[in-house]
Amino acid sequence: MVLPYKHEPFTDFSNEDNRKKFLAGLDLVNSYLGKDYDLVIGGQRVTTEEKIISINPANKEEVIGRVAKASRDLAEQAMQEALKAFETWRKSKPEMRADILFKAANIVRMRKTEFSALLVKEAGKSWREADADVAEGIDFMEYYARQMLELKEGVPVESRPGELNKFFYIPLGVGVVISPWNFAFAIMAGTTVAALVTGNTVLLKPASATPVVAAKFVEVLEEAGLPAGVLNYIPGSGSEIGDYLVDHPKTRFISFTGSREVGVRIYERAAIVQPGQIWLKRVIAEMGGKDTIVVDKEADLELAAQSIVASAFGFSGQKCSACSRVVVVEDVYEQVINRVTELTNQLQVGDPALFENYTGPVVDQAAFDKIMKYIEIGKQEGTLVAGGEGDNSKGYFIKPTVFKDVAPDAVVMQEEIFGPVVAFTKAKDFDQAIEIANNTEYGLTGAVISNNRDHIEKAREDFHVGNLYFNRGCTGAIVGYQPFGGFNMSGTDSKAGGPDYLLLHMQAKTTSEMF
Repeated sequence: MVLPYKHEPFTDFSNEDNRKKFLAGLDLVNSYLGKDYDLVIGGQRVTTEEKIISINPANKEEVIGRVAKASRDLAEQAMQEALKAFETWRKSKPEMRADILFKAANIVRMRKTEFSALLVKEAGKSWREADADVAEGIDFMEYYARQMLELKEGVPVESRPGELNKFFYIPLGVGVVISPWNFAFAIMAGTTVAALVTGNTVLLKPASATPVVAAKFVEVLEEAGLPAGVLNYIPGSGSEIGDYLVDHPKTRFISFTGSREVGVRIYERAAIVQPGQIWLKRVIAEMGGKDTIVVDKEADLELAAQSIVASAFGFSGQKCSACSRVVVVEDVYEQVINRVTELTNQLQVGDPALFENYTGPVVDQAAFDKIMKYIEIGKQEGTLVAGGEGDNSKGYFIKPTVFKDVAPDAVVMQEEIFGPVVAFTKAKDFDQAIEIANNTEYGLTGAVISNNRDHIEKAREDFHVGNLYFNRGCTGAIVGYQPFGGFNMSGTDSKAGGPDYLLLHMQAKTTSEMF
């Protein structure tokens, strides 16, 4: 029996010693800013003339690191190394693979403040958001290692007299992992180790905005004993190497987290059987959301307001699970709006390296421009009651923004903004509120704030999202507790951190022996 895992605790920053440790982590990260990082192909460091420059989104002048940029030729070289390594890695014992994850988790645990501080610098996360990101990455390693130990013997099936039947799982092959910048450690680490522990080899293409934290994680896996060629680190552009690897006839699966637009493109390209390809590629995709919190008249209105603000503006709303639309029944609509506006105006925006700043910058100039464009649209579609201003003179800062009296079919109620913007609309009753909540092409997360048991049960059946929360915010799924993944255009509902996630990286084999 494999012991269950209790999730990695979040750091208590009310403790002065913990704050001092985090400041020491920031000092450590500051000491190696601007370093060069190589590709890792077949266990060898490979440098390139062309670099990806990672900058601090809170301070555009500060370079986090200069990372080698893979070309198609290097991507092909990495593919060949991964194919070669697969022939031995696929036969390695699951216990050994799990032990590597356990060791890697412990290394990260001992360096938790460093990795968290690096996320503050490279991704623009607040201390608490960065700490939770790293904790989640540790959770993924611990949880998936235990899951692999549960799955290693397969599943019992029936046998008849004189016959022995077995049903077990084998790895797929070479996987391409395309990870996002918003959970630059947790999702990057989780998607990578899920593929590795199941016996696959990996080509890791991290987001170009946050490649340094991925480089540091590759070093951790090497220290933990991962053999050369099993994981190949190849940051590069989507158009140059992303498409190439998605199309590649030897790619067996693609694990992608990112936008709907890119996810749909990958899904389409992966469906085409290339010359020499002898399988149908598997796609594991998490593609975003337009997530709604519903508040009824029996709700705890203070809880509702606090949940909305935390879900909408944590990490500047740059989460696929972030609350970007709120539906409130008309009886309590003004009360909720007024309290949310009051709380939003209290939020401190600034450099996340300072603990007192609740929210930091958005990730880059393109994100800043896109979000500000949506804010201008929102001013035409509703009434601005908080925020609405941006300042990109030093970093990419946008004030948490609230619109009220927005129509359910308005642009800011339908399109994923991926920034600190939330829109409110009014419903005449709870049935209409659920109808409005479902009026989107996405189906990732949602929340209902209510003390009415009939409403909760109705939402449980009718609110069509992959992760539905009651009387709490709609962000913050914990590995092993709330398996995470969505419906419709939110992706393939792959439920990361859940009991069936590893199965997506394997295929089942039946053997039958007669005596």
